[in-house]
Amino acid sequence: MEVVLTEWLSFIIRWLHVVAGIAWIGSSFYFIHLDLSLKPRSGLPEGVKGDAWQVHGGGFYHMVKYLVAPARMPDNLTWFKWEAYTTWLSGFALLIVVYYLGAEFFLIDRSVLKLSPNAAIGISAGTLLAAWLIYEGMCRSALARNELLLSVVGYIFLVGLTYGFTHVFSGRGAFTQIGALVGTIMVANVFAIIIPYQKKTVAALIAGTAPDPYWGEIGKQRSVHNNYLTLPVVSLMIGNHYPLLFATKYNWLIVAIVIAVGPVIRHFFNSRHQGRGSPWWTWGVAAAGMAAIAWLSGAGPRESTRAIMPAPKFAAVETIMLTRCSMCHASAPVWAGIGTAPKGIMLDDPQRIRTHARLIEINAVRSRAMPPGNITEMTGDERGLIAAWLAAGAPEK
Repeated sequence: MEVVLTEWLSFIIRWLHVVAGIAWIGSSFYFIHLDLSLKPRSGLPEGVKGDAWQVHGGGFYHMVKYLVAPARMPDNLTWFKWEAYTTWLSGFALLIVVYYLGAEFFLIDRSVLKLSPNAAIGISAGTLLAAWLIYEGMCRSALARNELLLSVVGYIFLVGLTYGFTHVFSGRGAFTQIGALVGTIMVANVFAIIIPYQKKTVAALIAGTAPDPYWGEIGKQRSVHNNYLTLPVVSLMIGNHYPLLFATKYNWLIVAIVIAVGPVIRHFFNSRHQGRGSPWWTWGVAAAGMAAIAWLSGAGPRESTRAIMPAPKFAAVETIMLTRCSMCHASAPVWAGIGTAPKGIMLDDPQRIRTHARLIEINAVRSRAMPPGNITEMTGDERGLIAAWLAAGAPEK
């Protein structure tokens, strides 16, 4: 019963996380588009930056933006914050349920670094806070005067963290950690900067005083940061489901490319929204980045898996599957906390092993995704033996 409840809890939280993320990303993309598409013209109210006419759902909308704030506080004001807060809260809950409670499976890989679950959880939670503090320090330093320089330093910072995480956690854990870290920075921008300064503006209007333009400027800066970080975060959260991305030799470099390509794609759309033309070169860069990721994903696991020649007997492969994999991947799993075979994949008889030969190659030969965290300590020689069997066409005998 505990296994069933855990699975349902994971599903419900993940569903909430995805729905909240769609709402947050959607509002972020929309308001950046709106802000960039505003056009100044004569006849606008005092203090208005520009306006835009839009059509949607059979209706016309006239949108205006005040550079600081309107002359008086409007009667009704919609705040965009809970979609961000809900995304982070549900994401952190998912991190606890999947990666913290299942640290030995998903967060730790003892072939990378021997950590206790408590140590791994402590490093994970601690770096979320530390990274945000460092980012906040950079944004408040002289670096913030030059957005390009701040972006370059921030990029190096994230890539350095990724490289470190891949040498501390499992590949899947590293992908999830850097994604959660960037997501934490993004929601902290909303919670600690954007909303508080908007509240200061509202308070000034109510008090009948002029709001400080800086409050809107810093909020806009952080909103733009979030806009450019969105695509990398989404890619990382999807990528931790693909072994050839997270469990291969150059997983940290794959993340570095993703963090670079995401903002490049956003630049294309932001440039169009602003009326500065269509920088089609961005898609060439994106395509080259994706091609590089595809090539890097074929580099294999960190430790090379060499096929042992000649091809082994199937009985030897079956023994490896039974001793390293079938305690979870079986009709009746015996591993504590595993109620049913993950994803319905069973490797407890010859026919099932041959049926899933392709998945075995992806997860145990071309990557080290399985066993998770190498918890059953499959050796390099064993992976090589499986590689040789696969290279020979996965023979039955």
